[in-house]
Amino acid sequence: MSSLSYSQEKKDSLKITELQEVVATGKRNDKGIIPYQELKGKELENRASSSVADAVRLFSGIQLRDYGGVGGIKTVNIRGMGSEHVGVFYDGIQVGNAQNGMVDLGKFSMDNLESISVYNGQKSQIFQSAKDFGSSGSIYLTTKRPVFTELKKTNINATYRSGSFQLINPSILWEQKLSSSVTSSLNIEYINSDGKYIYQQKKGNWDTIAIRQNGNISAFRAEGSLFGIFTDGTWNVKGYYYDSDRGIPGAVLKNSYKRYQFAQQWDRNFFLQGSLEKLISSKYKILINTKFAHDFLHYKNLEVFKDPKWGDKFSNLINNTYKQEEIYISTAQQISLFSFWDISLSADYQNNSMNADLKNFSSPKRNTEMIALASSLHFANIKLQSSVLGTFVQEKTNSNNSTGTASDKSEFTPALFFNYKPLRSIDLSIHSFYKRIFRMPTFNDLYYTDFGNSNLKPEYTNQFDVGLNLNKNFTSSLFSHIDFTIDAYYNTVRNKIIAYPKGQQFRWTMLNFGKSRIRGLDISTQTSWLIKDILFSTRITYTYEDAQNLSSPVLNYKNQLPYIPWNSGSLVFGCVYKDWNFNYSFMYTGERYNSPANNIDNLVKAWYTHDIQLSKEFILTYIQCKASLQINNIFNKFYDIVANYPMPGRNYKIIIKFNI
Repeated sequence: MSSLSYSQEKKDSLKITELQEVVATGKRNDKGIIPYQELKGKELENRASSSVADAVRLFSGIQLRDYGGVGGIKTVNIRGMGSEHVGVFYDGIQVGNAQNGMVDLGKFSMDNLESISVYNGQKSQIFQSAKDFGSSGSIYLTTKRPVFTELKKTNINATYRSGSFQLINPSILWEQKLSSSVTSSLNIEYINSDGKYIYQQKKGNWDTIAIRQNGNISAFRAEGSLFGIFTDGTWNVKGYYYDSDRGIPGAVLKNSYKRYQFAQQWDRNFFLQGSLEKLISSKYKILINTKFAHDFLHYKNLEVFKDPKWGDKFSNLINNTYKQEEIYISTAQQISLFSFWDISLSADYQNNSMNADLKNFSSPKRNTEMIALASSLHFANIKLQSSVLGTFVQEKTNSNNSTGTASDKSEFTPALFFNYKPLRSIDLSIHSFYKRIFRMPTFNDLYYTDFGNSNLKPEYTNQFDVGLNLNKNFTSSLFSHIDFTIDAYYNTVRNKIIAYPKGQQFRWTMLNFGKSRIRGLDISTQTSWLIKDILFSTRITYTYEDAQNLSSPVLNYKNQLPYIPWNSGSLVFGCVYKDWNFNYSFMYTGERYNSPANNIDNLVKAWYTHDIQLSKEFILTYIQCKASLQINNIFNKFYDIVANYPMPGRNYKIIIKFNI
């Protein structure tokens, strides 16, 4: 039973007879060959999460990098392989960033999301674009698709958030039924915050309490979509625009000089994408994806360093703009040869270009072709999937660049997935997979002025995984549902790209120097049970990772990789009683190091937070409403996720939602 349907059933006095949404929190009939982690519907809405990054960190195997504050950059790392190896897909099409290979999850809103899913290896299906096969781990963000009752043609959802840090965050979602086969949605959001919060830093005999400065943000996001259905097919078109102006707070350091800092970043991101899926016959279907994206980034840094000992001032002026464009088209076809055997063929083309106002900038252009051939066998108790991905890259730069041009690349990478159910009476499965994949060096790695290296090789990852999943529904006991998953994994990363000093303090070069080995264990369990009129649910995760640096047998050999803790986990507890909903979440990240040198000076202390959310649904003059109170970090814990970038202490948020 879902928390929403249970809550709605108890509203007899409100005379509600129709439901627009029913969310099942139990296991779906098909979890794929490899179980994945997912938050969706009401479960996602009721989490005390301000952004996609906050929600994703509740999953096992995830390391979050957060530079603090409402506008702080937020990236994730899956199973220790690096943020550049994580593919982020928005409604089935990858969000790209050829400049540095990372996606800031803080740019995506929670208000228009239906689900967030995290996959290790790749998605457990073969009918998908070639790029879906091309990441070591993936995050899929799926937006809401309009749903209407028989007579209703308009849905309006308005949300207003306010709270700590002078937060102002209104949004509106307008869904319209244009015809029997076409619907539309428009989502607009604005966020403004001064980003100021009290923090404490302790290092040895140095103890300071101050107010975090230059963490302000002002951002506007607009997203419009059209959805259509036709005979044996569906299509959708989406336009997205994001415009932000935010301060970039620097590191908090104990120095012998006084430091005055001003750093600001302006982002303007736009993309237009579309998908079409058509069932040609009972045995053949086709999928087409297209996208155009334009990204603009302006970074300005005016820093003045003053050394009281010598009375000298040093200025570090950076004022640069970067522009990226991406053109992408993909086709995928699947044929069912027999009832137990499907094969697919996908082909993608992508063009990336980048310009910057840097002196002698290379202005690179990259053409990428990807072809994936995949096969799926599914019997009563055994499932097998295999695929091979061919990737072909051609690079061009202008004739004035100082770093040269990267050579063309051609790579073939395989993957194999297996699932076995030994018992018919119990939903117990054993799964495993192997995947080899690579990532191209980013434009920054290859062509950044003064330290780019066009001779860099791609990074290669090898992933081995074996695990067990148990899923059971109960009808006569206290528990109504339990889902338990455990995975042991072994990953390697070769030709890891690192920045290496050339002998002068401010001159670096990029080298293929790194080699790492990650051994880990992921455990997650979900339960739900009903006691009288109260529905309870829990989600518990735990991750152990031994991520060793094997780059050099004499330097930092077998040291833990930076920012990967040995132990981390989370606990989420929720209960629903009539119109009331309560959720509590606990996050823990153990000790880790901020440098390959594992010494006491580089140790980052463990941190943990407790967050709660209490909400109440009610009717106000025929309008369905919901009021929520969030208290994050309720014990006012001072901590860093990234060393010297302090996170906020206790903070509050009030949320009001109206559904018309």
